[in-house]
Amino acid sequence: MSGKDTLAFNTEPFIKIRKDLHQIPELGFQEVKTQRYLLNYIEELPNKDWLEWKTWRTGILVRLGGSSPTRTIGYRTDIDGLPIEEETALPFISEHPGMMHACGHDLHMSIALGVLTYFSGHQPKDNLLFVFQPAEEGPGGAKPMLESEEFKSWKPDRMVALHIAPELPVGTVGTKTGFLFANTSELFIDLKGKGGHAAYPHQANDMVIAASYLVTQLQTIVSRNVSPLDSAVVTIGKIAGGTKQNIIAENARIEGTIRTLTIDSMHLVKERIEGMVKGIESSFDCELSIDYGANYCQVFNSEAETSAFIDFVKELDYVKFFESEKAMTGEDFGYFLEEIPGFMFWLGVGSEHGLHSSKLNPNEDAIDCAIRLLIDYVKGA
Repeated sequence: MSGKDTLAFNTEPFIKIRKDLHQIPELGFQEVKTQRYLLNYIEELPNKDWLEWKTWRTGILVRLGGSSPTRTIGYRTDIDGLPIEEETALPFISEHPGMMHACGHDLHMSIALGVLTYFSGHQPKDNLLFVFQPAEEGPGGAKPMLESEEFKSWKPDRMVALHIAPELPVGTVGTKTGFLFANTSELFIDLKGKGGHAAYPHQANDMVIAASYLVTQLQTIVSRNVSPLDSAVVTIGKIAGGTKQNIIAENARIEGTIRTLTIDSMHLVKERIEGMVKGIESSFDCELSIDYGANYCQVFNSEAETSAFIDFVKELDYVKFFESEKAMTGEDFGYFLEEIPGFMFWLGVGSEHGLHSSKLNPNEDAIDCAIRLLIDYVKGA
């Protein structure tokens, strides 16, 4: 099933747009070039009598008035990049050292622009709201955007979003009702002791040793405190400490992430972390501080809207539906779904390398598939 107008719609320009956006990744709330690129495109769209837009920080809200509206359907795309040095060797590699669209937000944006472009020339029946949200990768743009006056004045009745899935082939769409993505929290622990000469360890408090003990203890939280019928993840991805091989480290820093299926489990994990931190302070006569950074709630797809979408996808002749499993992935789109019924779905992009990899290289054929899917969905919703 696919409409004739949809089949005739040229999606090729959005592959070039993806390449353009891929070259200018920017971190959360620093998406100045990205916002300007998007605005330049939006400002050139036709039929401005039913199209209007406004900015919120580095994000953009675009509203299309429907011909006979009974509701507003919202579609969200994230626009920020990651602090990763790209290693793809693509001809359109990132121009910003140490930054990369390694989570597919360049595809997300080009898909959103494709759907927006179609409906700027084919007035929808219901109102549409396109949300170009900054800072999904941190510190979190969804919650403050949701609470802004700009968003509240155009608040939709339904929210939809997608996320690329490198492990799924192009032409595959996956989702499920209920719990899709985990509750997440960043974790930063700073340790401060007393430095000194390596030859006189008894005169110092070594924070490399203290950090090592703490990391080992943190790994027991999931195995010994979280119910085996529940799920949680505590991952330490970075340790930094010391200045030279013959100097006992006065400072160390641990950076990681926490992911849980429930809010109660998140509270439990944090309580255990705080207890362990107090123990390290006592054992090593040092001072520790904890920063939980960005905290995202779970992505919970509403039953009616998600089931209807799944039924719709199963009737299409150009995509294959995949029943998703729960994932410990984090996504601040969950904040929208706390207030507005809707769902997120996975879009297959067939990449050898996964999300947040410096070598992620999605198949751009997925852009055409997603644009057509979303156009047909809006027309039939």
